[in-house]
Amino acid sequence: MSELWFDRPAKVWEEALPLGNGRLGAMVFGGITGEHLALNEESVWYGCYRDRNNPDAKEQLPKIRQLILDGRIKEAERLIRLSMSGCPDSMRPYQSLGDLHLDMEDPGEVKEYRRSLDFGCALAQVSYVAGETKYTREYFTSAPENLLVMRLRAEGEGKINLTALLRRQLFFMGTRKVGNSAIALWGQIGDDGVRYDMQLSGRAKGGKLYTMGESLVVEDADEVLLLFCAATSFNHENPGLYVQKQIAAGLEKGFERLFWEHMVDYRGYFDRMSLKLGTDGVKKETQTGESENRECDAFQNGDAANASEGELPTDRLLESVKSGTLPTALVETYFDFGRYLLISCSRPDTLPATLQGLWNKDMLPPWGAKFTININTEMNYWPAETCNLSECHLALFDHIKRMVENGRKTARTMYGCRGFVAHHNTDIWGDTAVQDLWIPGSYWVMGAAWLCTHQWTHYQYTLDQDFLKEAFPIMREAALFFLDFMIEKDGYLVTCPSVSPENTFILPNGERGSNSAGVTMDNQILRDLFTQCIEAAKILGVDDELNEKIKSARERLRPTRIASNGTLMEWEEEYEEAEPGHRHISHLYGLHPSSQITVEDTPELAAAAEKTLARRLSMGGGHTGWSCAWIINMFARLQKGEDAYQNLKKLFTNSTLPNLFDNHPPFQIDGNFGATAAIVEMLVQARNGKVFLLPALPKAWPDGKLTGVCLPGNAEAVLEWKDGSVIRFAVLAKQDWSADVYGNGEVKRICAAAGEMAEWS
Repeated sequence: MSELWFDRPAKVWEEALPLGNGRLGAMVFGGITGEHLALNEESVWYGCYRDRNNPDAKEQLPKIRQLILDGRIKEAERLIRLSMSGCPDSMRPYQSLGDLHLDMEDPGEVKEYRRSLDFGCALAQVSYVAGETKYTREYFTSAPENLLVMRLRAEGEGKINLTALLRRQLFFMGTRKVGNSAIALWGQIGDDGVRYDMQLSGRAKGGKLYTMGESLVVEDADEVLLLFCAATSFNHENPGLYVQKQIAAGLEKGFERLFWEHMVDYRGYFDRMSLKLGTDGVKKETQTGESENRECDAFQNGDAANASEGELPTDRLLESVKSGTLPTALVETYFDFGRYLLISCSRPDTLPATLQGLWNKDMLPPWGAKFTININTEMNYWPAETCNLSECHLALFDHIKRMVENGRKTARTMYGCRGFVAHHNTDIWGDTAVQDLWIPGSYWVMGAAWLCTHQWTHYQYTLDQDFLKEAFPIMREAALFFLDFMIEKDGYLVTCPSVSPENTFILPNGERGSNSAGVTMDNQILRDLFTQCIEAAKILGVDDELNEKIKSARERLRPTRIASNGTLMEWEEEYEEAEPGHRHISHLYGLHPSSQITVEDTPELAAAAEKTLARRLSMGGGHTGWSCAWIINMFARLQKGEDAYQNLKKLFTNSTLPNLFDNHPPFQIDGNFGATAAIVEMLVQARNGKVFLLPALPKAWPDGKLTGVCLPGNAEAVLEWKDGSVIRFAVLAKQDWSADVYGNGEVKRICAAAGEMAEWS
């Protein structure tokens, strides 16, 4: 059974267990006398949309460009900051919903304590023995009913006594009773912000349950069912009425039915894929997907304490990596955890995953817990297609639609361009104006372009032409902006101003700067976007003037170049880096997530990319969680299995919190998703009509089995290997499928008709 488990309650938020259904989130601390659940709701963002586009940008743009072309970077950046920064300079933050506190009687001395999160059915449990009584608490977030469900049980009669209280620090407007069995907390997030309502209700077996003051009280009960729901006016006209109806419907169904519906829904995602490593990987594999009727083991057996007998708690297993070994069990758990997190924080018809996914404990979180789109949001979705969670990607595409109209206005107002544009952040309202006053990162115009490449990736894996028809106009609007925005320099079309995200160069005169013209990453993103627009037009039978202009512009992009020291050039000139070990390695976008640089097709660029990575790492690079995850993906693409593995160990040692959350520091969820995607990249890669089996397999994983991995062309595969060699590769084609498959030092052409399975032989 794949799970997190601990032998003590969480002392801090970073040790708690995350639950989520895409809309509602909770962090379970598992206290004995005082249980704490930190709560989130996806649309609890402060304030509302504001038009922050700087009205002076368009007028100053020609002067800014000339200053950059003349090498007067310091003057250009002063003018950039004045004329291009948002007014006001910041978007609004994503906030904590609040907290649920359960105060319980002190049971005395406790033994056999266990706190766990079972990925197989998305169920958290807390159990312990006090005296002769075993106490058990179960928690899950139901997507079908949009409820946080809690059940408290004790052996014997009348042993459950508690007081429940909802809190949101000081940031709420009021509390109220809802009948005799529910409490509510409500408010508005800023004078012009969304209205929210959260409610807790329950039902007791034995004893009694009632409200008094602000609290829900349970006395002398045998068992208690508690249901929590929250909503805002972003999604519901009357949030209070909505949550009341959801809770009433949940109480009528009861725990068992709620859990059953939740499990069937959740496992419809989770059971699609599995990873087992080690010599007994196949033998110890849990059979998944064989029947919807198999219940979660811990729930069915009612005995979580014995589920992992003889195994180390997750925090101590993580600590063991510092001794030099990386247990395969930890890799498997981490991989399952990554898939669990994506299912839990990004569902169809929800908002996409923020910088912290769904989970955030602060009213003013780091970087506003927004959608940071100069890599972090994109990284959140790297595992979506390969890990058979394509539907989880849809939340991002819905948000891109939300950005388009704002992005059109930003393009017109700031740059005098057609199409739509976004900078390095966006928020719940799809704000596209410049965020912050930060010269190395804020004034970057590639956000919409990079996001739109995800639409093409989704099409490549699903071959969903209805989706492509809907996405195609958005992709072309993102491309259209650059047809107007780019300028000619040395025979090439270049972006200007242009930054390599968050990095800084040193000019020959000693000045530092970040803005230039036509940085490498811009060229690489645009090459992808333009190519994808051209390919989509061909598929959809579109051949018009705009398509021809996009083709022409693609041919005039500067190619990726190698510097005199053998590394890839990051900027247009060979500038000295102010921070050679910088966390962003943006000029390697062409290696990953793009496939412009490959070992098989562009060996010289691949060698330069490898040298670039080596230099970054020698200077202290990869020191943040998400950056380390990106590096693992890059080494996998370079087919350097041992390097990928060593950086995976580094991620666990330096950048992983006790509950396996990624640590920037502070917590950011992108590293979890980036590393989950990287594990797949080490085992299977698919690009340009080719599939590579075990391209970056480390010696530590000589045997294993990966099931349910998705391939471009709408296909799923099973890969099994022993002693480092492929012993089985089978592809189930959902549409006619073919590819050249590389493995065991040979290449084979595999073809399968729709609905058929083809095997490596």
